Amino acid sequence: MAQNISSNIQTPQVDDRPLWDVIFAVYGYPALFLAHRLKLFPLLAHGPLTLAEISDALKIKQRPAEAILTAATALGFLTLQEGRYSLAAVAREYLLEESPSYFGYLWDLVIDNYQVCSYSSIEKAILTNSPQVYGGGDIYKSHEEQVELLHRFTAGMHSMSMASALYWPTVLDLSAHKVMLDIGGSSGAHSIGETLKWPNLQALILDFPQVCEVAQEYIAQYHLQDRIKTVDCNIWIDGWPSADLHFFSSIYHDWPPEKGHFLTAKSFESLEPGGRIAIHEMLYNDEKTGPYASAAFSMMMMSWTEGKQYSGKELSSMLQEVGFKDIQIFKALGYNSIVTGVKP
Repeated sequence: MAQNISSNIQTPQVDDRPLWDVIFAVYGYPALFLAHRLKLFPLLAHGPLTLAEISDALKIKQRPAEAILTAATALGFLTLQEGRYSLAAVAREYLLEESPSYFGYLWDLVIDNYQVCSYSSIEKAILTNSPQVYGGGDIYKSHEEQVELLHRFTAGMHSMSMASALYWPTVLDLSAHKVMLDIGGSSGAHSIGETLKWPNLQALILDFPQVCEVAQEYIAQYHLQDRIKTVDCNIWIDGWPSADLHFFSSIYHDWPPEKGHFLTAKSFESLEPGGRIAIHEMLYNDEKTGPYASAAFSMMMMSWTEGKQYSGKELSSMLQEVGFKDIQIFKALGYNSIVTGVKP
């Protein structure tokens, strides 16, 4: 009987690499977080080094050093030539703290909250349809600890935003606008980016008072205090100052659709005719078959927020339903896009 079953077994028609890729992602990608925390990237900023030199500098054995270096090289963050490792362009652009596009603070935020990425935490988020990142423990922290957490979180938001903030203002023609509301603007990265690109524009960052205090520090770093102001504001309850451009970045994905509709309607009501709304997000395609980055980001939002990623079609429909016209979608940096419309 067993012999007959064996004779009917066919060679697999599809190879098993996608299955291994799921497992390898769990173990392989954290190598980059370890490299970051071990300060491998600033070490290599001074020039190429051998495995032995890196192992000595990081104070780890060569076996784990080689595993991390190979993963970082395979993923395109390092190069290896004649036995020496060097920074690839992406690492030099985004993983050196002196870079204006430094991404490391977001990696720090993820590492500090890594329990949210665990299988059990994600499973709980799915089964309960509720975020897992805030367990209520913050209410027991001292004021100083809460301030430190706020600074770390805002640094993470700045880190994920600054590269995009320097890019998207090159995609839209903002020459006719005068004042941008950066709604829920956190560190003010996007206000910084648009004022650097468009000298005709002023910006107002709307956020909670404690966040605005942190944003003012970032604004001062770019010497833009005369053109960017902060406004203490609960965007859900308070009225919004007058402006002819409303900008939302990574706001809609924090909330369920009904709250997105609320913000869209409030924007339409607050703008004068000719005013523009711009929504900066990582979008699903209209069929919601991908891309993978947006699907993974939506899984991240399951653990961190009440929201999800949206398609360009969904956000366009929100704009159209409240009255916006001339709705367009523009590709921005990396996985990001801009959905924009004008109040007639």
